[in-house]
Amino acid sequence: MGDDIDARLAQRLAALRTERGWSLDELATRSGVSRSTLSRLERGEISPTTSLLNRLCAAYERTMSRLLTEVEGEQAQLVRAGQQPVWNDTESGFVRRSVSPPHAGLRGELVEGTLRPGADISYDGPPVPGLEQHIWVLAGAMEVTVQNETYGLETGDCLRFRLWGPTRFRCTSDEPVRYVIAVVLP
Repeated sequence: MGDDIDARLAQRLAALRTERGWSLDELATRSGVSRSTLSRLERGEISPTTSLLNRLCAAYERTMSRLLTEVEGEQAQLVRAGQQPVWNDTESGFVRRSVSPPHAGLRGELVEGTLRPGADISYDGPPVPGLEQHIWVLAGAMEVTVQNETYGLETGDCLRFRLWGPTRFRCTSDEPVRYVIAVVLP
């Protein structure tokens, strides 16, 4: 993410906490993220990792795409390739393109994910319980663990499920794995 997006994300995260009347300590308890990390994040001193953002999204009961769209601004009907928000978590090796960002009145969104070889990302739980996901592998191979069941996926394979518990995404190929996630709110 660029510095400007990081700054807007920090402001939005601080605003979400304030809107709920939560202290940093209360958010730390709800999210499992330390108070000091939350403070530094809201001041824009650090950039969030995928895992950290997922924990905050769960606490705020919104998808990561919705949060990033709130930071990006206007919701157009047509989203040209060059206008699709891209977020890069260099620490984990995850690149996330919001192909069809959340839109008021619509329940679904499309996200393109890319994981570098060996990348391994785990999420403690869904940001919204019962979230529907369809994962379609465009290139490469990966393992996806959904609520303690692991699936090997290769180019062209599609895994679909409702999300109630933890998930894990791992690139198992020598090349990056590229995939699409269709996310549908319950």
